[in-house]
Amino acid sequence: MGRTIPVVDLSKFRNGNAQDRAEFVQELGNAFQEIGFVGVKNHGIPKTLVDGFFSSAKSFFGLPVENKRKYEVPGLAGQRGYTSFGKEHAKQSDVPDLKEFFQIGQTVRDEDQIKSQYPDNVRVEEKTEFTDKGDELYQAFEGAGADLLHAIAIFLGLPEDYFAPKIHNGNSILRAIHYPPITKEPDSAIRAEQHEDINLITLLVGASAGGLELLNMDNEWLPIMPEEEEIVINVGDMLQRLTNNYLKSTTHRVVNPPKEEWHKPRLSIPFFLHPRSEMDLTCLDSCVTEERPLAYEPITAGGYLDERLREIGLKK
Repeated sequence: MGRTIPVVDLSKFRNGNAQDRAEFVQELGNAFQEIGFVGVKNHGIPKTLVDGFFSSAKSFFGLPVENKRKYEVPGLAGQRGYTSFGKEHAKQSDVPDLKEFFQIGQTVRDEDQIKSQYPDNVRVEEKTEFTDKGDELYQAFEGAGADLLHAIAIFLGLPEDYFAPKIHNGNSILRAIHYPPITKEPDSAIRAEQHEDINLITLLVGASAGGLELLNMDNEWLPIMPEEEEIVINVGDMLQRLTNNYLKSTTHRVVNPPKEEWHKPRLSIPFFLHPRSEMDLTCLDSCVTEERPLAYEPITAGGYLDERLREIGLKK
């Protein structure tokens, strides 16, 4: 099976000449328009950091359930710390996904007043390297994500720094997801039911097992198999909404492995890049045309996120 998603080289944008940069912008923009997913190489996120976080996440999820439950914070809708197995479902499904996860959020390092909006991160006492490395990886993802959004701003004909103030100290989430081994025939649930991400863009480092699939324009499910050391980026609903469906938020899912691989757990590390809650997601005038009439009401990023957390069962 060949590649199902195109690949772009971020170093062309970061270090290239004017022509390299223009090519990168076009390649990224086309991928986001046509399929909503792209592989990125030379993204600058150190492999040692990714590997270190993977192994510490694995050892966290290996802890006894009662230890992990200490890090589940009531009333936070899973936004920080641990969320136990079977709490979350896709918005159109009532069957919980076959996963547990841990979330790390923004650490405000300047005098920004937005600090008061964010709960503190939850530190795991038994596995301090898990949360420390997570914070480091969070910052590395923010850097790569900012560059990708910089390129998207150019592609959309916006001021180059359009996204920069909107994502500074944004409400992004680093999520370590553990899909335990499947021990019996599941009740119709798959590891993660089909869904779209809500945020601006998602950055995903290679998962420890396959299973990620996207739904293409012809309504076919295609496997996404990133190459070693590539990150997979997809458009989220906020960017789709901002661009009035010009950039596509693609439906994707994580399917269960073939039966002979049921004993293998799956670990996945997505970074959901969110703006600040006050970002206005009103459709850009330049993306509203006769062929593409206005599709969405104005809303802020915070209002939109709140709506979605209720739909997926994390917020009552």
